[in-house]
Amino acid sequence: MLGFDRITFDPRIMAGQACIRGMRVPVSLILNLVANDKTVAEIIEDYPYLEPEDIQQSLMYAAWLAREQVFPIVGEQAG
Repeated sequence: MLGFDRITFDPRIMAGQACIRGMRVPVSLILNLVANDKTVAEIIEDYPYLEPEDIQQSLMYAAWLAREQVFPIVGEQAG
């Protein structure tokens, strides 16, 4: 999937949520920690089985999901 080799999806793990390397660590958890001012070092201290690349790729995946694409409606005018 677009170079996200650390992001996995398995319906048997966390109901198919995006997770890190097949572990029960959802990407959403990492994003929540970063959003609440946890540093990479603090996250790895709390979750020693994670690697800095896991956190980086979680952020890249979130940015990819949040990208905006605008598709104009052909033949209709706003008004």
